[in-house]
Amino acid sequence: MRDLCGQMSRHRILRAVPVIALAAFAAGCSAGPLSNILPSLPAAETTSANASATTAATPPTDVSCPSVDVRQGASTMAISAKPGDDSPLNLRYQVGIGQTARECKVVGTNVTMRVGVQGRVVMGPAGAAGEIDVPVRLAVVREGPEPKTIATKLQRVKVTVPSSDTNVSFTLIEEDLSFPMPAGGDIDNYIVYVGFDPHAVREPARPRRSQPPRRNAAG
Repeated sequence: MRDLCGQMSRHRILRAVPVIALAAFAAGCSAGPLSNILPSLPAAETTSANASATTAATPPTDVSCPSVDVRQGASTMAISAKPGDDSPLNLRYQVGIGQTARECKVVGTNVTMRVGVQGRVVMGPAGAAGEIDVPVRLAVVREGPEPKTIATKLQRVKVTVPSSDTNVSFTLIEEDLSFPMPAGGDIDNYIVYVGFDPHAVREPARPRRSQPPRRNAAG
């Protein structure tokens, strides 16, 4: 788990955000219990998978649950009113990841993870009340000299920003992030990265302009 407040001071990602928005974003950081994300998860940091195998080749029933980390450079995402213009006054929303949690179980020869992500949306000067699309990508990676992506999923979170609140939290719970159980103790080299995927942002649909009635050329 990485704290968003620490990321803000370390990477200075939000230095272009107006002071009011930055203060609101920082106010949303907290070290609350991760059981708020995954109610059945008693502890945040380490979870072991305990499940009975149903196949002849019995996999381990007590295995380390891969940790969850926020991918570097993908912990925040700025949504601008005009693509390509990253000026502070053009900022619609700033989105950030705060806390994560996970738990594992063995199902047959697969490991199934349940991953929780908490984040926050702060409205910028060009923002407005409404629903926004927040794309979050989860990737299971085997680390090493040559890192390899084992599984990946893109989830879209619909966040409604009311006119009465410019600082809104959201929660994503991925129920089924599965991958084959690796041989030996190789699962200790596995890690789950979460982060925003700005290339998957969906722009809100613009209302169509009504077309004037066509005139009859013969008239």
